Amino acid sequence: MEPHYYNVNLVWKSERTGTLTSPELKAGIEVATPPPFPKGIEGVWSPEHLLTASVNSCFMTTFLAIAENSRLEFDSFGCSAKGKLEQVEGKFLMTEIELIPVLKIKKEADKERAERILQKSEAACLISNSIKTKVHLSTVITY
Repeated sequence: MEPHYYNVNLVWKSERTGTLTSPELKAGIEVATPPPFPKGIEGVWSPEHLLTASVNSCFMTTFLAIAENSRLEFDSFGCSAKGKLEQVEGKFLMTEIELIPVLKIKKEADKERAERILQKSEAACLISNSIKTKVHLSTVITY
C-alpha cells in the first residue's frame, strides 16, 4: 500500500479554544483545553476526547471490515469508550482506553465467532497499534 496522508489544520480562536479543519473534510471541529486543566472549557471537544474517539472509530471501521469479510450477520453495533488520563512520572498520559462494544447478532450460534471477530478487530485497529495507551475490550454480545 502506498503511504496516505491526512491533512489537519488548526486555527486558534480565543482563550483556550481553536478550530480543526481539513481540506479533505466538510466540517470543522471546535477544540479546547478540557476542564481538569487551568482555564479548561466545558462542553467542547478536547485532545483527550479526540484520542479516545479516534480509537473508538478505528475499532468500529476495522470491525465492520472484518465482520463483512467473515460474513458475520448482525443487527446492530455500538461502542462506548472511556479514556483514562493520569499523571505518570510528572507527565500527563492517556494510560488506558476501555472499549465497550455492544453487538447484536442474528444467530446465537455465532456468539463465539462474533467474540473472536471483536477481539481480532481490536488487535488489528491501526490507531490502537499506533499509540502506547493500553486498550481494553469489554464486549457485550446479544442475539
